[in-house]
Amino acid sequence: MLSNHLQNGFETAKLVWSQIPNSEEAEHEGVGLLSTSGGSSSVESLDYEVIENYAYREEQAQRGKLYVGYSVVVKWFFALLIGIGTGLAAVFINISVENFAGWKFSLTFSIIQKSYFAGFLVYILINLILVFSSVYIITKFAPAAAGSGIPEIKGYLNGVDIHGILLFRTLIGKIFGSIGSVGGGLALGKEGPLVHTGACIASLLGQGGSTKYHLRYRWLQVFRSDRDRRDLVTCGCAAGVAAAFRAPVGGVLFALEEVTSWWRSQLMWRVFFTSAIVAVVVRSAMGWCKSGKCGHFGSGGFIIWDISDGQEDYSFEELLPMAVIGVIGGLLGALFNQLTLYMTSWRRNYLHKKGNRVKIIEACVISVITSVISFGLPLLRKCSPCPESDLDSGIECPRPPGMYGNYVNFYCSKDKEYNDLATIFFNTQDDAIRNLFSAKTIHEYSAQSLLTFLVMFYTLAVVTFGIAVPAGQFVPGIMIGSTYGRLVGMFVVNFYKKLNIEEGTYALLGAASFLGGSMRMTVSLCVIMVEITNNLKFLPLIMLVLLISKAVGDAFSEGLYEEQAHLRGVPLLESRPKYKMRQMTAKEACGAQKVVSLPRIIKVADVVSILRTNKHNGFPVIDHSRNGERLVIGLVLRSHLLVLLQSKVDFQHSPLPCDTRGGSKPISHSFSEFVKPASSKGLSIDDIHLSSDDMEMYIDLGPFLNPSPYVVPEDMSLSKVYNLFRQLGLRHIFVVPRASRVIGLITRKDLLIEDGEDSTTVELQSTSSSAS
Repeated sequence: MLSNHLQNGFETAKLVWSQIPNSEEAEHEGVGLLSTSGGSSSVESLDYEVIENYAYREEQAQRGKLYVGYSVVVKWFFALLIGIGTGLAAVFINISVENFAGWKFSLTFSIIQKSYFAGFLVYILINLILVFSSVYIITKFAPAAAGSGIPEIKGYLNGVDIHGILLFRTLIGKIFGSIGSVGGGLALGKEGPLVHTGACIASLLGQGGSTKYHLRYRWLQVFRSDRDRRDLVTCGCAAGVAAAFRAPVGGVLFALEEVTSWWRSQLMWRVFFTSAIVAVVVRSAMGWCKSGKCGHFGSGGFIIWDISDGQEDYSFEELLPMAVIGVIGGLLGALFNQLTLYMTSWRRNYLHKKGNRVKIIEACVISVITSVISFGLPLLRKCSPCPESDLDSGIECPRPPGMYGNYVNFYCSKDKEYNDLATIFFNTQDDAIRNLFSAKTIHEYSAQSLLTFLVMFYTLAVVTFGIAVPAGQFVPGIMIGSTYGRLVGMFVVNFYKKLNIEEGTYALLGAASFLGGSMRMTVSLCVIMVEITNNLKFLPLIMLVLLISKAVGDAFSEGLYEEQAHLRGVPLLESRPKYKMRQMTAKEACGAQKVVSLPRIIKVADVVSILRTNKHNGFPVIDHSRNGERLVIGLVLRSHLLVLLQSKVDFQHSPLPCDTRGGSKPISHSFSEFVKPASSKGLSIDDIHLSSDDMEMYIDLGPFLNPSPYVVPEDMSLSKVYNLFRQLGLRHIFVVPRASRVIGLITRKDLLIEDGEDSTTVELQSTSSSAS
């Protein structure tokens, strides 16, 4: 009977393995597969500019002031849904991870009572199954869900659309992949993937669901433009951080400082509201779980390392070792960025080109190595006698391995002994950090154990970063930083001989310094660290180490997310232009490439030919005045031309312009028909089939072009063009010769519209249209 079950299991495994493609799929959607070459690039700019064509103006004219109030209400309702959805996703991920980890450690501990070798094998097997499930989901179902997703979301909010990053299957892959990778004990976290999860939920709500999986709801299809979807994704990013760290204010500041490129006061309120909703959902879930309905879910899961009972005060002499912690964090953070950059580049150029099977084998090998190290190294460490028990501390010694708390008994011959290396290695990362941060535990760890853990976990974090599973770097960074911080704290305790110094305080500062040196965040990271530790007394110290670590790290390299974005081919526009742009003009930046323009009345065959021979996404439209002078009358987008070709309703036999203003030919398209679904490739010229009769007809582009694109003179400095382009979120900008005359000037007072005036048009500039 057992042999039959084993044989069936092997056959099932062979079937699953045979279905994994051995080479890359034709449709690349995964992280690290982006190309910066012109024709094959899977990166496309977003249209944040309002296209004020005739269809847009017709829709706006049909709406009154009531629609403005309706749109505001719906935006706040969407913020509520994003908060609830992200909070529930975070609850599901955390409960699943905690239960898998709890079952794993409970089973392993029950087995090692009889045989450490059998427990060792079971521990490796459980981790291997969890990691295999994660990498299989990513490689087979959702390639874009690999990694943290923060560089890609940062690119999206910067104006770059990367195919696949906001799809429904990416959301599912991110959730279940995170459960497998984090529950499998890899040196990575679930916090970065939660940011991506929140962004996916926000994008799917904004476009009314998923078309491919028939999960679309018409009543949700209100804000479908890139402009409004950008605001929703910003809310989703803040919600992800708020859910990961239970830090709503930190989530708002993270979205402001790290990911978004455009910010305004109205968006601030909605982002804050979304983060507050997440905090309420998470708090409610934790209260519900305290009744024992969530299995092994207890003190872990949602990150909160309360050190309010720690060190009461600090002296001036301690500032020097704290500054040293900042320098160490900057150096180790910059080194971490460079090593992960080299590893990711090697994987991208060599290893992952060999196919998905290699990705799965790689993840499984790293899982086995991680399990061997986390289980095997504590076996080599001699146990230490428990300290004298203090009833006021509430700390029990020893505790069984895998259980929440300090002083873990692991492979100790005596009852009153504990293994300090197993306390941080053979444990979940959240509980290990809580142990490192804990107060009143002086001399719990030896310097040899902390140094061993630092070297091994740092190496594992570098090697693990970049494999084909959802992976965050917040918690591994906190683990690394808190380890060397505690080492410095041990030195300070021995050197100053003061009773009020806590090693856990220095562990907290070390964690902040490493994150500052790697990710280069300051304000948001400072608030997050204060919120998750529930201790305001150390705010000045956290600010000090963050400033030092960021300054040291900036001297060597860029931040982690910026470097990974560049490696993945995401063309980010930084907040400041390069210095050499001051000596360049707009005309020089255009290069010698000839501009491809279209006449207002154009033959269908000519449109098809131009779209097949060019990869441009915008074309100037030319018309002639009565005296024969050529005039640039606007800009038409490639996506709009494809919609016109597919629908065919605007084809005409006459090569004469139609008079839409006179009502002789009404517009047959609503503005929402031209909106491309988020994170999808949209229409392609190869998807459109036209007959020979269709090719001989004409299209009048006048009603569909943007008549007021942004224009700069040819001799404007490129730095000014850069600032204009980035701050307005443009996709195209015209470079024209110097104007011959001026018809007027607009000053500040011309833009101040009084309350009694009709401001409907101005209000609707920031409101997208919905499907009629």
